[in-house]
Amino acid sequence: MSGIGKGITSSSIGKILQFRGLKVTAIKVDPYVNVDAGTMNPTEHGEVSVLDDGYETDQDMLNYERFLNITLPNNNYMTTGRVYRAVIERERNLGYKGKCVQVVPHIPQEIIRRIEKAGELADADIVMIEIGGTVGEYENILFLEAARMLRTKYPEDVLYVMLSFLPIPSKIGEMKTKPTQHAVRTLNSTGIQPDILIARSEVPLDKRRKEKIALFCNIDVKNVISAPDVESIYDVPLNFEKDKISDTIIEKLNLQRRAKKSDLSKWKNFVKKVHNGGKEVNIAIVGKYFDSGDFVLSDSYISVIEAIKFSAYKLNLKPKIHWLNSKDFEPASPAGRPARRGGGTGKLKLTSLKKYDGVIVPGGFGSTGTEGKIKVIQYVRENSIPFFGLCYGMQLAVIEFARNVLGWEDAHTVEINPKTEHPVIDIMPEQKAKLSKNDYGGTMRLGACPAVLKKGTIAQKAYGCENITERHRHRFEVNPEFIEELSGRENGLIFSGTSPDGKLMEIIELRNYKCGDTIPTSRYKHGDGIPTFASGHPFFLATQFHPEFLARPLNPHPLFTAFLKVCGENKDKK
Repeated sequence: MSGIGKGITSSSIGKILQFRGLKVTAIKVDPYVNVDAGTMNPTEHGEVSVLDDGYETDQDMLNYERFLNITLPNNNYMTTGRVYRAVIERERNLGYKGKCVQVVPHIPQEIIRRIEKAGELADADIVMIEIGGTVGEYENILFLEAARMLRTKYPEDVLYVMLSFLPIPSKIGEMKTKPTQHAVRTLNSTGIQPDILIARSEVPLDKRRKEKIALFCNIDVKNVISAPDVESIYDVPLNFEKDKISDTIIEKLNLQRRAKKSDLSKWKNFVKKVHNGGKEVNIAIVGKYFDSGDFVLSDSYISVIEAIKFSAYKLNLKPKIHWLNSKDFEPASPAGRPARRGGGTGKLKLTSLKKYDGVIVPGGFGSTGTEGKIKVIQYVRENSIPFFGLCYGMQLAVIEFARNVLGWEDAHTVEINPKTEHPVIDIMPEQKAKLSKNDYGGTMRLGACPAVLKKGTIAQKAYGCENITERHRHRFEVNPEFIEELSGRENGLIFSGTSPDGKLMEIIELRNYKCGDTIPTSRYKHGDGIPTFASGHPFFLATQFHPEFLARPLNPHPLFTAFLKVCGENKDKK
């Protein structure tokens, strides 16, 4: 079944092999027909990630990057749609020299070509390949056929690992192996026999279950690896190594001469911090991609969650994350009136934000829940609650500032209100032509872009340098026509990071006011001229890019670390 941790399993095996001194790269195979993950709704498939080279992928690619501490190229991500498109384009260009192009063997051969290329580009000892979906699906059968053909081509260099779930029905109270037996037989029908079986369950496998799986699935009992539920995903590599999985892989792939003795020391120290966090900090994530039926889909913001954890552990803090739906801060429809589509519920009061040590407003698209986010940003700004905005969170912070400090009540993004007289957030010029052609896939500002930081700002102090590179995924920017008025010294908004040419605003901060500082009332709608926000805000910063995409377990992102540090201090003050 899906969702049992194929990505974490692949990442963990890769990490274990790195501990043995081997160079590893990783590939994710997604069987859907989408060419990339860029047009997917996060509630359908979890977080959409972006690589340095701008390719939009699913969240597993960032799992690989986080665990393995590497940067992956777009060649390492493939979908059915992308593979088919490559084959069709090659056929159109006479790449097959007039041959009849068929689903088999040409689609599996294209898959194998990409796998070989990934190994060459990374100069890797081992290429980890995760095939998405589940055994028995029609969707991934061509990828399984490619895996079968790969072993025929390289009989000594291919190893199959299968991940399977062993349920413990509550009314029975016994771990059941029969579903795994059937799954292995289904995999056998594709011509593949797993060398290693990783058994996911609530508790560790006992000797009897391992022996039963080995007997009925034709697997050596020592190659049945127990994968019980653990407190943290970062325990998984250490847990796998208890069953000496690296020895098995190295032996089967004849890599004894290249492999070294395992060195787990740095990872063990990190995991200790995961389990022995000190002071608890309460962080609210105010988002809109939480709804999945009756369940909360935290996968929509998985990179943000992990970035919070890495920085908290570095600071010896224990993060407690709270999910707040931005729609719950919007007023519900009056009695007797039909609720507007995607409208608010009014379930949460803004004053409830005071109990949190910090608030994050992450990225997103569209109008749903937007007014709730703006209300939240206004409240944390006026009440000195540490705030960190990401991508759309920065754009909404600019809108909120324009509305409630500068007095431009209709200020908005043209994404939602194209007729506003104060379009403080506007679409990038090069994007307008693309949208006019309904060209949405892979057409945003994507991937790693450089930025320059102003000396003495929160951002510059956090990074410890003035030149940075961060990953982007957006179409809209702060409108250059309003930058001077938004960032005038008297206004209190600082653009602390910009593109090297100074045209694109990358980071905003709030300038601290002393008591009695005023804004000229002749120009701005401000009554007595006293700012509506609290003086000396502890942390109010937002980025147009996605810093969470570059956070790593052993190398946390500096902005998240700066934010979490202030959150810890804020808790002490309270």
